[in-house]
Amino acid sequence: MVKYQPFSGVVRMMNDFSVTPSGQNEGCYRMMSVIDGTGRQVNFVVEPKTYFVDHAMVEIGDQVTGYYDADAPVPMIYPPQYRALVVVKETRGQSVKVDFFNSQLTSSDGMLKLNLSPGMTIVLENGQRFTKSPANRNLIVVYGPATFSIPAQTTPYRIIVLC
Repeated sequence: MVKYQPFSGVVRMMNDFSVTPSGQNEGCYRMMSVIDGTGRQVNFVVEPKTYFVDHAMVEIGDQVTGYYDADAPVPMIYPPQYRALVVVKETRGQSVKVDFFNSQLTSSDGMLKLNLSPGMTIVLENGQRFTKSPANRNLIVVYGPATFSIPAQTTPYRIIVLC
């Protein structure tokens, strides 16, 4: 199970990044530097399989949240460098949570509970319909208003299942 860890901030740099000496994959990988409000910096390696919510085009100056595997090995360098699994370009009026949701559809940190509605859009990363229960899975949840309770409750706009 992947433990998704978020880091939010403003994109300050994006450069091509080669992972092979031959340059055969040139242009397929990017290094994205993100700086948060306290000045902390993280570099994300963006791969062809990095999932961008809403297929958003990210540019320098955009507010983003990058999710990486908190349990994956990383090089001991500064600033820290993580493989981006999911990237969210922040949008007014829309929140996104990437996490494992249990059988009660509560996130692993206990902060968000999902209330499903009939006809809700539940899809796979490739955009195809997901016909099983989203419970006990890693999900990307796109939602709007939520209650102020703990856990906050919301009826998502859509759910993307990470298989």
